[in-house]
Amino acid sequence: MENTPIQVPTVAEMISRGETPEILFWVGCAGSFDDRARKITKAIVRILHKCEVKFAVLGAEESCTGDPAKRAGNEFLFQMQAMQNIQVLNGYEVKRIVTGCPHCFNTLKNEYPELGGNYEVIHHTQLLQELIDSGKLRIEDSSAFKGKRITFHDPCYLGRANDVYEAPRSALQQLDAELVEMRKCKKNGLCCGAGGAQMFKEAEKGDKEVNVERTEQAMETKPNIIATGCPFCNTMMTDGIKHLEKESEVQVKDIAELIAEAQDLL
Repeated sequence: MENTPIQVPTVAEMISRGETPEILFWVGCAGSFDDRARKITKAIVRILHKCEVKFAVLGAEESCTGDPAKRAGNEFLFQMQAMQNIQVLNGYEVKRIVTGCPHCFNTLKNEYPELGGNYEVIHHTQLLQELIDSGKLRIEDSSAFKGKRITFHDPCYLGRANDVYEAPRSALQQLDAELVEMRKCKKNGLCCGAGGAQMFKEAEKGDKEVNVERTEQAMETKPNIIATGCPFCNTMMTDGIKHLEKESEVQVKDIAELIAEAQDLL
């Protein structure tokens, strides 16, 4: 499946054919340009195809949501980026957006409305839960995960910022694996260290990197897999595993990848 080409229409192409997408997939900067995050994007796309969801992307018309600029304190740049995106989204009369990134999710959902961008915005784990609940997404055989221990790291902008805790866990419970919680999870979760534009700056002086601290907490659960729902968290937890030299023992994977794997889509 890995080398099978994936056809993803842009909104412009779909509209030119007289069709309207049910959902716009907001790919995000990481999902577009980061090699590791692209694998998550592909997993989401393959699941959407499998479930016959009518979706499209903006393609070259999609720009950064402005989240890093805003978190770094550049409100002017954020508003410029946001207004550009809102003009495009409103021009296509977009109603519903799914994101692969909690940062995009939070910004589009909570910060675009005051600038004139009002959309129903959901995270990809919420869409997975919807597809499972509606019966469109069925996992026939997840025996590959039998006996595995999975711990889920709550992304800050999904969990504490937007109270989305059940959707990712609901998706993971479809797998034939044991879901083990870290001692700091849900509302007490610890940041991976990448939020607030920290991903793009050098670490400040201290005794330990935040991502190493968080990875050590994950390792306490003796997991085979650390599940994430954010490309930034994925990078930070992967780096944490490398720092602890545990790459041969523990994998870091997005929930979409795990579900796609169970469906034999990857």
